[in-house]
Amino acid sequence: MKRYTPETDRSDKRHRRNSAVNIVLFLLLLVLVIVCLCVGKYSISPGECLHILSGKIFNFQADWDKMDEKLLLGVRLPRTLAAVIVGAALSLSGAVYQGIFKNPLVSPDFLGVSSGACVGAAAAILLSMSAGFIQVLAFAGGIAAVALTVMIPKAMRSDSNIMLVLAGIIVSGAMSSVLGFIKYIADPDTELAAITYWQLGSFAYVDKQALLGILPLSAAAAAILLAMSWWINILSLGEQEARSLGANITLLRGTCIICSTVLTAGAVCISGTIGWIGLVIPHFGRMIAGSDNRTLLPATCFIGGIFMLVVDTVTRMIGPAEMPISILTGIIGAPFYAWLLYRQRMNIR
Repeated sequence: MKRYTPETDRSDKRHRRNSAVNIVLFLLLLVLVIVCLCVGKYSISPGECLHILSGKIFNFQADWDKMDEKLLLGVRLPRTLAAVIVGAALSLSGAVYQGIFKNPLVSPDFLGVSSGACVGAAAAILLSMSAGFIQVLAFAGGIAAVALTVMIPKAMRSDSNIMLVLAGIIVSGAMSSVLGFIKYIADPDTELAAITYWQLGSFAYVDKQALLGILPLSAAAAAILLAMSWWINILSLGEQEARSLGANITLLRGTCIICSTVLTAGAVCISGTIGWIGLVIPHFGRMIAGSDNRTLLPATCFIGGIFMLVVDTVTRMIGPAEMPISILTGIIGAPFYAWLLYRQRMNIR
């Protein structure tokens, strides 16, 4: 029988409150999905949007405008779902990395995954490959970069977090140099412009095939990380404490790194590199849902999806030409992170 104490009661109340916060965030995300499907340079009413979606799901007779259907299902729905998936994936990866490495400055690309994905995508653009091959090579490049990062500490017979972080810096620097060389030899009028635009991130060219190609892996990786949330709490205590509680540090940390890498590489391959999401959103999640990863990780996914939806909608409506997403995330993320640092200045040593 569970013995209740004042501390246990407070913990239960806090857990129930944070669970309620996650429900509210989930409902807000659903509402924003409908809103983002409706708004744009060509608007669709919410009633018509729901009518088309329900008609397709339940196979009703089509009595709606075919242009609305094509715009909604062929363009906006894949793009909206991609924004939610990418925002949630980058935010979840950032929260997991910050937890297992006990470092608030860690982001999803610190092991070199984004740099490797950029090299893969740039090589595909340089070889004039199709959009599908660009995504495949971007995914492969991100996975290869992290694999190389993990191999360096093993070659040095070290399993410390510091060595892994330093290896990530080495690989990221090497990949950045390779990317610089590719951009140097690229055609400045066509290939260089495409590489630069891809680096800044956009959902303008997302289609259903790209989304369905990455969805199974991303869903599996996210499910594993969410199921491991209690163990991530243990890892966040530190290596010595985690070992004393019976945790297999190598297995748990390796699983977290693999799943986070798959999430980040999948996100980058369909949207390009998008900065600040995985760094800032986990901090915002802790302000709302607390530091317990059992409630923090779902909250981070919802907040990341909400933030990415809002940013993507603004970038496609802000002017005659679509703005790359990283420009706006940087404008929003940098001041917000500075404010977070100011709030926590007394805890920073």
